[in-house]
Amino acid sequence: MSRIQANLLLTLAAVIWGSAFVVQQIGTGNLGTISFTGARFLLGAFVVLPFAIRQFRRVEREERSMERRDWYGLVATGLVLCTAAVLQQHGILRTTVANAGFLTALYVPMVPIIGLIFLRRRVHWFVWPASIGCFIGTYIMSGTQGLDIHIGDLWVISSTLFWAVHVLLVGIMASRTRAPLVVATSQFLVCGIVGLIVGFFVEHPVLADFLGAFYGICYVGIFSVGMAFTLQVVGQRFTPAADAAIILSSETVFAALAGFVFLDERLSAVRLLGAALILFNIVAVEVLPMLRKTRPLS
Repeated sequence: MSRIQANLLLTLAAVIWGSAFVVQQIGTGNLGTISFTGARFLLGAFVVLPFAIRQFRRVEREERSMERRDWYGLVATGLVLCTAAVLQQHGILRTTVANAGFLTALYVPMVPIIGLIFLRRRVHWFVWPASIGCFIGTYIMSGTQGLDIHIGDLWVISSTLFWAVHVLLVGIMASRTRAPLVVATSQFLVCGIVGLIVGFFVEHPVLADFLGAFYGICYVGIFSVGMAFTLQVVGQRFTPAADAAIILSSETVFAALAGFVFLDERLSAVRLLGAALILFNIVAVEVLPMLRKTRPLS
């Protein structure tokens, strides 16, 4: 696969993730947040499952066997994913699609900070000004009348902490197990099962609720959870990390465009400035360390 083809796959993944914000807002029907999250991730797990089984058999045969603590780690990853997705979904229903897309991306500068605190991983110096820039961008996006943030914005922002932890856990587990598709499917299964069980006791859904959200569950489960993740994994094998970071960060832009096209959501010039500030700092956090590593010796 060529680099251009890989970049196109990553772009398609970003388009799917961005457009999914619209579906997550209007496609849930009367189904509760937790139950909808469980249903879509369980469906996504079945989409990736055949590829994961083949990868699991190959790794078991050629590289290493899964240990008990590997499975514990995968369960923990799925629980964190479930928490992040539920908080995000709850927020999406109470704010605009554009806000949800840009605010979710705040997890990017949080990843190296959490890695530094808990894993003693060194971070690039730009992480600190980028974090400040993201918070300033969030303030600007909240509007001009002080901190007039939608309640949904706060839910989405709270999800970013768990998204950041989830990114770190996925990296650790994928490196340890050498089977990224197995990691993906396992976490999707845990998230789906836990979401449906908790949703059953908390939200008391009935069959009609699932039928009312059927198309939303199918779109997000098949495309956003199952297909987009697979496109990301395949694409990042054939393109530089800096390219991938820039392309995948465009998910926020596609979310705003989807909100504009399908929901007639509009951002004022001031709020667009806040969104641009967030996107700039997100891309810079990913790209600047790569430039330092690839700088030629003089």
